[in-house]
Amino acid sequence: MNGEMVIAIAERGVWITLIISLPLMLVALVVGLLVSIFQATTQIQEQTLAFIPKIIAVMVALIFFGPWMLTQLVSYASDIFTNLTRYIG
Repeated sequence: MNGEMVIAIAERGVWITLIISLPLMLVALVVGLLVSIFQATTQIQEQTLAFIPKIIAVMVALIFFGPWMLTQLVSYASDIFTNLTRYIG
């Protein structure tokens, strides 16, 4: 295993991590922005109002995007284990 292969595996791992986390982060960002706009227009400064909708939205997004996220992660892990002999040897 040379240095280029290690860097390629690490790069793909970071890329998979970013791709897997992107849908949940986007949902949290959009919901947080909408709640912030709502708080600014109504002048309600309740701290829990910012967190509860985001938590619920991320849970719903996790249910919706969970199978796709798991497929991506299993595909990456399967690729690592399939080519393990090539990486070690």
